[in-house]
Amino acid sequence: MKYDWFKNNAGTQEGGEPQKEEKPSSPLMEKIQQLGQTNVPQLSSDSKIHCLTIVGQIEGHMALPPQNKTTKYEHIIPQLVAIEQNPNIEGVLIVLNTVGGDVEAGLAISEMLATLSKPTVSIVLGGGHSIGVPIAVSCNYSFIAETATMTIHPIRLTGLVIGVPQTFEYLDKMQERVVNFVTKHSKISEETFKDLMFAKGNLTRDIGTNVIGPDAVKYGLIDEVGGIGQAMKKLYELIELRKDKKEGLIQ
Repeated sequence: MKYDWFKNNAGTQEGGEPQKEEKPSSPLMEKIQQLGQTNVPQLSSDSKIHCLTIVGQIEGHMALPPQNKTTKYEHIIPQLVAIEQNPNIEGVLIVLNTVGGDVEAGLAISEMLATLSKPTVSIVLGGGHSIGVPIAVSCNYSFIAETATMTIHPIRLTGLVIGVPQTFEYLDKMQERVVNFVTKHSKISEETFKDLMFAKGNLTRDIGTNVIGPDAVKYGLIDEVGGIGQAMKKLYELIELRKDKKEGLIQ
């Protein structure tokens, strides 16, 4: 009898009143769950700088396992469009700690960052590996922490690969896209970048190079070794420089 009573009155409070249903989460809470941040571009009226974090593995057309920490390109691309349209945002800080991921998704993010009309500064913390390299160099100015690393290696495919010449030709063309983008948006030469990419013995049972912060600057891949303070200072300088150009103070 007791079990039947609890079963029939599970949705009521004392006195027989039904319990109030929980209110649905607010749009801001949904943004926090999806993007991991409280301020999204259209709500950033309190600051003229928008911070965009790219962490974990960059997820492209294929969904990664749920236990993987990922940055989804379908979240990043709309944010970049909103940043470009929002007049309250005057500069963008890109914080990178990524192992890489989908090549085309990474290149799409890189191209969008490179073509933003607003000043952009990137900072590599921890690691900016693989396809994270083009994203790091796509900004107007780049920083890397002294202990951070960047892994440069050839393009790889996972899963079923058809062993025909066209497959290798496709891989080679995709690799050239990455090489061309990196050399165009940084001070590193194509020859040096390819030497790092195909170096033997630097990575265990593999080819490629793991470049530490100061070495990344020495090769011309990254502009400067520094932390968040230097990155913010540089971004404010670029914002002021853009304002001066608009006002005609600088040719």
